[in-house]
Amino acid sequence: MSRGRTGLHVGLAVLVLAAAACSRPGEPPVAQTASDSADQILYGFTHNVTVEGVWRARLTADTAYFFQETGSVSLLGVMVDFMSPQGTVQSTVTSDSGAYDSRTQDMEAYGDVVAVTPDGRRLTTSVLRFDRARQQISGPNAFRFCAPDRRLEGDGFTSDPDFRNVETVRPRRGRVGEAVGCPG
Repeated sequence: MSRGRTGLHVGLAVLVLAAAACSRPGEPPVAQTASDSADQILYGFTHNVTVEGVWRARLTADTAYFFQETGSVSLLGVMVDFMSPQGTVQSTVTSDSGAYDSRTQDMEAYGDVVAVTPDGRRLTTSVLRFDRARQQISGPNAFRFCAPDRRLEGDGFTSDPDFRNVETVRPRRGRVGEAVGCPG
């Protein structure tokens, strides 16, 4: 029995030394990233979202990480064009990163999120969510919105995709009137 324990201790010591030889002192262990566990990785990703056969959004990303079990897609370098039922661009959202649920067609944008409309309305925030079933955009964090006739700031919002009906959660500042406009 003592020979078996000695062999076990020697084996464990060899494993510990081998592991120590493979790592550098002071370096943290390597964390798993989306690219490590994704089922598919696409570069230059484009996806068209339809509602009852009508084109409603075009989602593009520099990189897309697909996870088949959950139906989720993690995105980097995101741009979404929201389309009217007639096929014209209502607004364009850009962000550093985001997520897309292929089952519900809901989307989220994170980081430096900027939404602009063709006629000059602009919303900035750190998180923006699109609920496809409701055709509604919302944000749980602080935001700034400006348009030719108004400016709004608050701790959250809900809106239609073309930012014509922006509702503010806990407003902090606002101004409505002629020639309010967006700064620079």
